[in-house]
Amino acid sequence: MSETVRYTYRLRPGRTAEAALLGEWGRCRWLWNEAVHQQRTGRKPTFGKLSKLLTDARGRNAWLRAGSQVAQQQTLRTYGTALGHSFTVKGRGRPKVKRLKDSLPSLEYTTRGFSIKGGRLRLPGKVTIPVVWSRELPCDPSSVRVYRDSLGHWYASFVVRRDRITTPEADRPGIGIDWGVKVTATTTDPAFDLPHLGHRRRCAAELAKAQRRMARRRRPKDRPPSNGYQTAKRQAARIAKKAARQNTHDARVWAKNVTEHHSLIAVEDFRPKFLAKSRMARKAADAAIGACKRELVERGMRAGRKVVLVPPAYATMTCSECGERANHRLGLGVRIFECTACGYTADRDLNAARTILATAERDRASADDVRHLIASFRDGGSGAVRAGNPGPGPGGKSPGFIRGDR
Repeated sequence: MSETVRYTYRLRPGRTAEAALLGEWGRCRWLWNEAVHQQRTGRKPTFGKLSKLLTDARGRNAWLRAGSQVAQQQTLRTYGTALGHSFTVKGRGRPKVKRLKDSLPSLEYTTRGFSIKGGRLRLPGKVTIPVVWSRELPCDPSSVRVYRDSLGHWYASFVVRRDRITTPEADRPGIGIDWGVKVTATTTDPAFDLPHLGHRRRCAAELAKAQRRMARRRRPKDRPPSNGYQTAKRQAARIAKKAARQNTHDARVWAKNVTEHHSLIAVEDFRPKFLAKSRMARKAADAAIGACKRELVERGMRAGRKVVLVPPAYATMTCSECGERANHRLGLGVRIFECTACGYTADRDLNAARTILATAERDRASADDVRHLIASFRDGGSGAVRAGNPGPGPGGKSPGFIRGDR
């Protein structure tokens, strides 16, 4: 069994190579913005139509013809994919214009547009870039994405196929996970809880100082930014990047620990977007719930575990012992759940995690990534369906709100 993964490496481009990459990004950005203009005028820019427009544009403009056709085609293909997702996935916005001042360069190349010789990455236009090979590639890559982050560092992300890593048998049956702000992840086993570590909070004072330095050195809009402003901007980006990497590292270590010991992983299908409009926005961003959830789901599926996404509706209001649902919602200030039917008392997050696990255990499907249809497990009703393939709902009709997350 093999799987498709990405291997990312640091690049060390010189001034000439970096200027060539930025020039190529300028052409691709112009094509992306032209596609957005076609969409806004109601012309329905599919990839086939955009490819014809690209051929005509390259025939008329020598500036566009000087760039790589592979990178330009991949830009339009990425735009077509993003536009298709905006129609099929609820809540996803249409592709927007990429502005020069706030869009980071990103170029895609297939096997016709790049090669690796002598440990260097060779791109069209006689561009040769040294690669920091931190590990060997398992096979020849099928494509590469060259991009630059907010710190000005360049990276190459190769798409390769490798043998699936065998994961040992789990020594525990299942685990339920409830997301929160005070504790990032509360599980049915306290030994696997993920506490709120607060990496961004620790560097908040240093980040505020760097941002104030940026504000003092900012010039009017009609004047180019000074070197001092660019230096302060890089310092602020470096501080924010450090906190983000710390969150990513903690999420990976925690997700690996959970997937290695459990055969069933019941995850609350929590969407933390609404927290950005509340008073808990800063703390929720520091917890990075979305990154933790994504890392856990990906690692669980890669390890061959059964991952179940359970809707969060009524999880806090349902008793994990008897399945009785409370008649009123619990406020955020109420941290203890008390069941009026059986008298069961527990921490509200722990009770929600146990309810999520009980909901997933009632499912008898063998899909890797499933979405449950019931709000609580007390009725023992309908089971789960495979993501992207909804089953029949009430009356034999397929529910239109079910969609795959992956």
